[in-house]
Amino acid sequence: MTYRGRFAPSPTGALHFGSLVAALAGWLDARAAGGQWLLRIEDLDTPRNRPGATDAILRTLEGLGLHWDGEVRVQSRHLDAYRAALEALRVAGHAYPCACTRTEVAAAATRSGIEGPVYPGTCRDGLPAGRSARAWRVRVDDRAVGFDDRIRGRIVQHLESDIGDFVVHRADGIFAYQLAVVVDDAAQGITDVVRGADLLDSTPRQVRLQQLLALPVPRHAHLPLALNAQRQKLSKQTFAPAVELREGDGADDAAVPWLRRTLAFLGQPLPPIDAGRDALLAFATAHWSIARVPPRDSVVDG
Repeated sequence: MTYRGRFAPSPTGALHFGSLVAALAGWLDARAAGGQWLLRIEDLDTPRNRPGATDAILRTLEGLGLHWDGEVRVQSRHLDAYRAALEALRVAGHAYPCACTRTEVAAAATRSGIEGPVYPGTCRDGLPAGRSARAWRVRVDDRAVGFDDRIRGRIVQHLESDIGDFVVHRADGIFAYQLAVVVDDAAQGITDVVRGADLLDSTPRQVRLQQLLALPVPRHAHLPLALNAQRQKLSKQTFAPAVELREGDGADDAAVPWLRRTLAFLGQPLPPIDAGRDALLAFATAHWSIARVPPRDSVVDG
């Protein structure tokens, strides 16, 4: 089977170092395997999208030399596919409507003695009298859902006690990330998912959805997170600085410091100091080893 990986940023702002870690690792893993690296814009959460962010992300990737294969998949153009998946879950009895607000879920969990944000099953057997559906949830059971992570080893989660029945269609009418991502991965023929460890907890839910929808389960590798001085994940919410590249003469070499910094973060050998962008990427591809990637998150400067 041909390797098919993907990078799936949300257009909520410019590319930052934390995103670059995922992009470069995924690109190198695909190229080292002689495979394809696809691009997806995850723009379903429309209130958070920023005008011009998609174009800015694409320009930055091109400036870094991280060219993708095929057409860019944009989630907002595939709502019918997500509706069909939700309907399949509903017809099979795996999904049900839920009337609960977040406040009600937390209060019910507390009354039931449940620790953490675990849904207590309030609407499992039908909506309470006089209430209408706000969201749709997937019914889980006590089985263990596991997968073998290429960096972190065996990961197992008991969805019933750890998560509870989880949302696949939100109260604001937006399809949840968990559902959209498995539909997208199947549609794009993704064989390998390389992404940040902030999504590690979501993966068992996605594996369960893939099982319920009879979709293939990709291999996974969850990368260490880049943290700021307060040990917060670098993100747009924590005001991570953008990856900025010069334009005009020497623009390609402007990518080199960013790429060298990212390779070092990923535990990879560095090319000769005078290597330009394309030579650097060729060296990094030839020497790529996911076994060298450290499993622990690290604080980075800037």
